[in-house]
Amino acid sequence: MANNPGAKKAARKIERRTAVNGARRSRVRTFLRKFDEAVTAGDAAAANAAFVTAQSELMRAVAKGVVHRNTGARKVSRLHRQLKKMGVA
Repeated sequence: MANNPGAKKAARKIERRTAVNGARRSRVRTFLRKFDEAVTAGDAAAANAAFVTAQSELMRAVAKGVVHRNTGARKVSRLHRQLKKMGVA
């Protein structure tokens, strides 16, 4: 447990940051799920639109430090590969 005021403040900041990062991570997962649903349905137009938003959200999470840069790039690459397989991109 934190004993001095600085450590207590750091613990509070970590708690707030954890909540914000959890929300950001959840938001990314939502957009990834929407992309997967569009691909599963076979809707090329919806998949393309979902890819653009999912890519944007992933890169935003990378910029905010929620997701590592290589992880974001890998996920975007895999999404794009699925999109190409549909014959959209």
